[in-house]
Amino acid sequence: MRLDRFLQYGRFIKIEHTLFSFPLLLSGALLAREPVLTVRTLVLILVAGAGARAAALSLNRILDRAIDARNPRTASRELPRGSMSLFEGWFVTLIGTIVYALAAFWISPRCLALAPLPLAVFVVYPLLKRVTPWAHLGVGAGLSLAPLGAWYAVSLSFANVGPALVLSLFVFFWVAGFDVIYATLDEEFDRKSGIHSLPAWLGKKKALGVSLAFHLAAFLCLGVLYWRELSGLSAFLLLLVVGGLLLLEHRKAEDVELAFFKINAVLGFVVLAFVYAGVSSVSP
Repeated sequence: MRLDRFLQYGRFIKIEHTLFSFPLLLSGALLAREPVLTVRTLVLILVAGAGARAAALSLNRILDRAIDARNPRTASRELPRGSMSLFEGWFVTLIGTIVYALAAFWISPRCLALAPLPLAVFVVYPLLKRVTPWAHLGVGAGLSLAPLGAWYAVSLSFANVGPALVLSLFVFFWVAGFDVIYATLDEEFDRKSGIHSLPAWLGKKKALGVSLAFHLAAFLCLGVLYWRELSGLSAFLLLLVVGGLLLLEHRKAEDVELAFFKINAVLGFVVLAFVYAGVSSVSP
């Protein structure tokens, strides 16, 4: 494969957005608190996460290609402008799915047995914008499976899964909240085209209020996680940093590139540091 085609596939699946999922996967793995967490398992978790995210994003692009073609902001994406064929889009989806499935199998056949569940979410959530303005919750549901899946990959059991569920709830509300911010870019297009989103339904100001409520719920989830499962001054200070970054995201909501990508990329790694510090403080 030529390098330029490979790079185009990377742009197609927004490979840089793995910065959102990798720290969440590692956080879920750390919360399992297994005495021996091998490098092999961690690498396979990250490979599975990368494959799943590639499959999810490429499938999203395929299902939304007609909508993207009508939207001036997205008409330059690979499928609408014709720089990639639909066959290539499905090829990328297939490769991502295979990588995900193989990594899950190499962790354990038990993981492979559960692997179709996230794939089902990936199929459903791109379709939600056609029927409900609460479609942002579908995006949150997709990424919220990352820490839960990593927990299971380490423990191979859902016994005492409470901490991972709380972290997953954080991710659910966090991602849904920043997806609302991202959707403000298409408020007018969505309204005119019959695409459902909170900004198109409520208007930008009220939609950002809902986003703020989601992020407040996300912060409370991390607070519960700290209170019930973690400890230590470092973890507490990092919890406050997460809260500060969530507030900054809303203060900078007009600059969607900054709020959506840059702040959130940093925030994910702060959450990882928070979990690591909190687990280390309570480890024997």
